[in-house]
Amino acid sequence: MDLFDSQNINQPLAERMRPKTIKEFFGQEHLISKGKILYEAIGADKMFSSIFWGPPGSGKTTLAEIIAGETKSEFFKISAVASNVAEMKKIIEAARENQKLYSKKTILFIDEIHRFNKAQQDVLLPHVESGVITLIGATTENPSFEVIGPLLSRTRVLVLNQLEDLHIQSIIKLALRDKKKGLGAKKLKLAKDGLDLLTFAANGDARFALNTLEIASELVKVGQIIIKSQISDAIQKKMASYDKKGENHYDTISAFIKSMRAGKTDAALHYLARMIEAGEDPMFIARRMVIFASEDIGNAMPTALVIATSCMQAVHMIGMPEAQLILGQTASYLAEAPKSIASTEAIMSAMSDVRNLPLDPIPMHLRNAPTKLMKDLSYGKGHVRYPWRDDLEAGGNEYLPKNLVGKKYYNNPKRKS
Repeated sequence: MDLFDSQNINQPLAERMRPKTIKEFFGQEHLISKGKILYEAIGADKMFSSIFWGPPGSGKTTLAEIIAGETKSEFFKISAVASNVAEMKKIIEAARENQKLYSKKTILFIDEIHRFNKAQQDVLLPHVESGVITLIGATTENPSFEVIGPLLSRTRVLVLNQLEDLHIQSIIKLALRDKKKGLGAKKLKLAKDGLDLLTFAANGDARFALNTLEIASELVKVGQIIIKSQISDAIQKKMASYDKKGENHYDTISAFIKSMRAGKTDAALHYLARMIEAGEDPMFIARRMVIFASEDIGNAMPTALVIATSCMQAVHMIGMPEAQLILGQTASYLAEAPKSIASTEAIMSAMSDVRNLPLDPIPMHLRNAPTKLMKDLSYGKGHVRYPWRDDLEAGGNEYLPKNLVGKKYYNNPKRKS
């Protein structure tokens, strides 16, 4: 066995099984199928600056390394976690030499580019624009928030999707068969329920699936079957696809709110459970339900706001894990409640008029008259204090400013025939 083979065996299974060509790659057919953008760019050796945006284990780094192997460009790979401006400047200088002396292109792959701050990203701008380097950045975070605008405008964002269960299972089976890079030499088999559990736990992350399979393979002898309990031991805890500061945070709370709005109680409870399991701040969830109670339920059931506010207070006093019961009760109550946005539309319409229309004087009969002078100037004159008690029509007075007389903001659904 030579040195290369020895180093290869010592690599993690996920690294050994990393595809080397487009044909070996699973998933992302919308990018790498024949006729699709990446397939054609790689085949023509005309790679463009781009941002690969996708969840963990979806193949961002693998695709970059495939591009490195199948193009004639010089390829540099760095991680934003460990790299710095000095290293980037050295690569840019080498790229400039490649371009000037050899007419050769340079691809710079930056893993986790979202971890670079604005100043570090700024360093790349002129060199990406001039074509000295072709940038490929990989990120799990929404580039709109994590990559500076000028750099985004000079690159193309390519979205990588979470791998499907079929892809994950194909990758697992290949690793079990492959005698050179995988576990084929051990002649192992994986029980179907073990395969199903591993696929579920991976949640679209090929790296997680392979790393877990490798751990499980060490629990059995050559030729044995890996059973479900051994997969469970290797997993220890299902990896949650959720980042409290990332896009999943916003996607999940959005799905939660929209499910309550649609009266889909089961869906609302599902997304609530996702947030609870991922360690979301329970007060964040409670605050959003208070807002929802006013915005989406309003006066169709005014007690909803009382319930939601009580929920927030109870969550603050009780804390987790018991607070999950309170969150669940409130979420189901809000989802089942009748909905009305009359008050929401009313205040938004009124705010729009205040911002965009002239502010005519407040009618005289509504003005405060704390002094004799103000009374002499007719402040408060003619005002009926309790028109509801006196069975009067407010003295025939108008309450809106002159330019808004007759304006209707609030359409009470209860008054409709």
